[in-house]
Amino acid sequence: MRYEGNVYRPPSEANSLIIQITIGCARNTCTFCKMYKDKRFRIRKLEEVVEDLEIAKQYYHKGVKRIFLADGDALIVKTRDLLYILNKIKELFPNIERISAYGTPKDILDKSLEELKVLKEAGLDMLYVGLESGDDVVLKNVKKGVSADEIIRAGKNVKEANITLSMTAISGLGGRERLEEHALNTAYVVSEIKPEYLGFLTLMVDEDVPIYKEIQSNKMTILSPTDVAEEMKIFLENVDSEGTVFRSNHASNYVPIAGTLNKDKELMIRDVEEISKHKDFVPERYREF
Repeated sequence: MRYEGNVYRPPSEANSLIIQITIGCARNTCTFCKMYKDKRFRIRKLEEVVEDLEIAKQYYHKGVKRIFLADGDALIVKTRDLLYILNKIKELFPNIERISAYGTPKDILDKSLEELKVLKEAGLDMLYVGLESGDDVVLKNVKKGVSADEIIRAGKNVKEANITLSMTAISGLGGRERLEEHALNTAYVVSEIKPEYLGFLTLMVDEDVPIYKEIQSNKMTILSPTDVAEEMKIFLENVDSEGTVFRSNHASNYVPIAGTLNKDKELMIRDVEEISKHKDFVPERYREF
């Protein structure tokens, strides 16, 4: 198998076979993101993808249980080609349990609901979607290229197609200037979609990302651990997403909590309050991108 550049995958895909069907990210405009900057976007030829799958078949004699289709927005691939890849996976790995991929809201909306349903029937089990924020001002500032309403429509289409939806949001993405709006509007979007999974990361920046310049020029104030806890509390107090498995235990987070909405909301709010009260935040030296 051949991999080009740095390869990224969700934490829950740690034991999955990763197959690149695209190289890089077609959007690649988000000011907070440093992923895929080392490569120019392109869609791989089908014969290259199939060759990688056939090599994997020979190498993994005991079979493969999960496959993650990389890179940043695999769903941009034409539906007919995705169906070909999905069918080839099931042919080569008849015991496959899950096939997943990243999908941007724009890519999802470029597919009809019927296309999404056909992809589900062919074996696409889960999509990972970057929500980032439910606040239109924040989304515009970070050049996400999508509105909160479009994110809601994309999320609802995934749900209606019966594809499992895992979304991520980013604490601190609006800075201290839009702390409350970011928390409240993200809670609203999540409540509208009700994804099966929701994970929170916390904004981390280095000199290689455009948002760093905004922080350096004081246009945006990065959140302190106490601010992050306040933002998280506001989000939890206002979200209504029954059954959503919630996690903020990513390596970037100051405030690691976990539970299931809505039944664990009060417990998680108390956890946030206790962490904030006792300043029991994850130390800066342990945080990672």
